[in-house]
Amino acid sequence: MQAITGIFTSFDDSLRSAEKLRARGGSGTLGSITALPYCNAGFDLICALDVIEHVDDDERALAELSRVAAPGAALITSVPLHPAQWSGFDAFVGHRRRYEPRELMDKLARHRFALERSAVFGMQPKSSRLVDLGMWFLIHRRARAIWLYNRVIMPLSVRFQKPLALAQGLIDTAEVGEVLLLCRRASGSSG
Repeated sequence: MQAITGIFTSFDDSLRSAEKLRARGGSGTLGSITALPYCNAGFDLICALDVIEHVDDDERALAELSRVAAPGAALITSVPLHPAQWSGFDAFVGHRRRYEPRELMDKLARHRFALERSAVFGMQPKSSRLVDLGMWFLIHRRARAIWLYNRVIMPLSVRFQKPLALAQGLIDTAEVGEVLLLCRRASGSSG
């Protein structure tokens, strides 16, 4: 079994988030995913969950992730799929895009990441009315909505969600709103 090198860190562009993480004993670095303050090929494992879709220049973000990934490093990432499923929630949470699966695979390959496994990810309800109701609460009763999400909805969702089922290659994404990908950085030079 190969040892994983690196540090547990959160990378954020919010000083408040980095300070909260540090106060709880974590390592927080303030910055941008499009200009990571780390050396080339320094990490064997990188997690970018619900990140890339928020960045204006996702190609630059993927280039940076590739640069800091050691040859053979694992990248675990998740992104929303299918631009036709764009909703007010996407805009509200700051998504810049949803991905077509083929486009996503091409982007990852350009940055030397090969897909190994994937799984359905996220908790988007099937009912658009439920999403609309949630959006109304987020806009008009934000503090209450966040409290309910953190204290009621998220704990119940975690308790009753299906186990993550990783499959070889890319799963059938036709009915999937968000996907988790386990990719491997190709050997060779960074970039």
